[in-house]
Amino acid sequence: MSNVVPEGWAVTSIGELTKKDSLFSDGDWVESKDQDPNGSNRLIQLADIGDGRFINKSSRYLNDEQFERLNCTTLRKNDVLVARMPEPLGRACLYPLDNARAATIVDIAIIRTPNADHKWLMSAINSSDYRADIELNASGTTRTRIARGALSKLKLIAPPLPEQKKIAAILTSADDVIEKIQAQIDKLKDLKTGMMQELLTRGVGVDGKPHAEFKDSPVGRIPKGWEVRKISELCTYVVDCVNKTAPVVDYKTPYKMIRTTNVRHGRVDTENVRYVTEETYNAWTRRLTPENGDLIFTREAPVGECGVLEDSRGVFLGQRTMMYRADQTKTSSHFLLYSLMSEYGKQQLEDFSGGSTVPHMRVPDCSKILIKLPPKEEQGLIVNSLKSVDVAIKNKEKKLQKVSHMKKALMQDLLTGKVRVKVED
Repeated sequence: MSNVVPEGWAVTSIGELTKKDSLFSDGDWVESKDQDPNGSNRLIQLADIGDGRFINKSSRYLNDEQFERLNCTTLRKNDVLVARMPEPLGRACLYPLDNARAATIVDIAIIRTPNADHKWLMSAINSSDYRADIELNASGTTRTRIARGALSKLKLIAPPLPEQKKIAAILTSADDVIEKIQAQIDKLKDLKTGMMQELLTRGVGVDGKPHAEFKDSPVGRIPKGWEVRKISELCTYVVDCVNKTAPVVDYKTPYKMIRTTNVRHGRVDTENVRYVTEETYNAWTRRLTPENGDLIFTREAPVGECGVLEDSRGVFLGQRTMMYRADQTKTSSHFLLYSLMSEYGKQQLEDFSGGSTVPHMRVPDCSKILIKLPPKEEQGLIVNSLKSVDVAIKNKEKKLQKVSHMKKALMQDLLTGKVRVKVED
């Protein structure tokens, strides 16, 4: 909490705000045996609670009998839901639904009060100052959490209710812009998924004419002029990581370890990395030094994330990663990338990694993935079409990041009283 209390504001807490005519409780203790996939009552999970937005991701349910037997608390639209476990710890959102009865699990706190504007309160809980206080008051080592009792005592500074409502309205306008951009991104991603299915199944044709003849293959119907080849036959190198974790250092060096968490959605993040010494780098690149354009693939945690390396300076493969170097006379790294990300590619990865508690692919199987192979010219047309959508997605994501940063700064100014809003009399 800020040490400076603006004029007219008061130091308070969730516990104090919810003393009168309010609800501040944990969700309900619901075990797996209590749930019913055919039930009509939604059971909200931690995965549904985003940082300022309801994600609506889970699909857990209770039947009426269990809902009544457990005496579940029925959620109402615009209840403040606070996740008492990571990630991040203490994130809050408003419950937006009113189409069916719902409850929430015990690790989510419910706040309902007429003594504060719910949008303002949610934003205050998500502020950087309050989030820091939550972290300081968390308990547990393996699984950190914030107890509801501790949460109730954390201090926040509250403006009068009319000013809360004005702050909430301003932040809602910013959220509307963010949601609109996110919807555009989601639409582009859906477009890309549909395009991959179409282009990697039916192709783009020859001389502007669509393919008319098709044939069966081990990975489904393909145009008559296409082949199916193992990915290893289309690469000059297929390289596994060194089979042990590289010793890292706690200072920045030019040498970066690419872990599975750095490979997501067709991209390789070379910024949020762990660093090693030159000696370690040399030892871990003895099989092959990564180059720009190499395709990085995760074979565990999770299986099947892949991305094309755009900045290879000083990078090397971390545990459970593979690297493909496309034979440029036969294909390109981006064509292989889109093939692995396609439905037929994902199905193969699922088949290879099935049958184990923790899904993973064996190194030899990473060379056996089948690729639908059009002529090189047609590959280029397919790649260019999909790349154009990727560029549009990336531009929208940059815009979203910029607007999100602006909103974060706006929250800091408004929720601390650094910038005061004018309230009409």
